[in-house]
Amino acid sequence: MVFKVYFQESNKQVAIREKTKTIFVEGESERDIRKKLADRNYNIEFITPLEGPYLQFEKQREDFNVLEI
Repeated sequence: MVFKVYFQESNKQVAIREKTKTIFVEGESERDIRKKLADRNYNIEFITPLEGPYLQFEKQREDFNVLEI
């Protein structure tokens, strides 16, 4: 399953909407995604699964790239 992860680049950075970045990660669950990203030191704000029409919509973006960690 593909998950969309909203994050700040540093876990010391306060969450500010304008500085929030997103990545797409392949995984089994939200817990699995958090384990995979633990070494990157991100301040993860929110993780949401993408499926059906939501996934199809995101695939249309130019910067859509799924990380397989």
